[in-house]
Amino acid sequence: MTQLPPPGEKPVIELKNVNKHYGSLHVLKDISLSVGKGEVVVVIGPSGSGKSTLCRTINRLETIDSGQILIDGVPLPQEGRQLARLRAQIGMVFQSFNLFSHMTVLDNMTLAPMGVLKLSKKQAREEAMRLLERVGVADQAHKLPAQLSGGQQQRAAIARALAMHPKAMLFDEPTSALDPEMIGEVLNVMTALAQDGMTMVIVTHEMNFARRVCDRVVFMDGGSIVEQGAPEAFFAHPGSQRAADFLQSIRAPEKL
Repeated sequence: MTQLPPPGEKPVIELKNVNKHYGSLHVLKDISLSVGKGEVVVVIGPSGSGKSTLCRTINRLETIDSGQILIDGVPLPQEGRQLARLRAQIGMVFQSFNLFSHMTVLDNMTLAPMGVLKLSKKQAREEAMRLLERVGVADQAHKLPAQLSGGQQQRAAIARALAMHPKAMLFDEPTSALDPEMIGEVLNVMTALAQDGMTMVIVTHEMNFARRVCDRVVFMDGGSIVEQGAPEAFFAHPGSQRAADFLQSIRAPEKL
């Protein structure tokens, strides 16, 4: 069921028969998934299905027990400088922002580009301001994260990831910690990234966003990819009973 990129083009992200255990709990079961350049893949499923673990293995925030993960055709190593180089090519946005609380937004933005990409302070600050403008929080650049709303912090976190010029972006429940009125402003930024051709893997519960923006829905349950396909077909006619039950369960509250 894995969707492959066009012939001759390597996937940006590729997982081959990936397995992951937490003790006796088998959280990822023989996962194979390819994500092509410019593709937006949304991963959905019930709590505990392995979605976040899958996302976190892609840049080795979680180690794997077996299988292989490749970035642009290069296997992701367990550790060392090559891992750091490959990891820098994959931006990550978490549900809890992860901005350094003692640093201004601008300093959060420039730390990695100066340290890893070796940009000068002037270059890093100019690039940071351009990206903060892009996500709509340039006027917050000199504030500490605690002085920003949750939506502003998450948009700054997205800009910080973009400052590393990533080949792909991973989003692990980026709106789950936000108040409802702030969710839209973050999803708007992500929609713009998709329209600009950014390769993205997004773990989310925002089904309307998934239906509107993604190229492919991946449905997980029990540590396995149960099915995947185009959003129109998946949401209208899921191919498995497990997916149908899941969609029914999340639609039910809307009718109350």
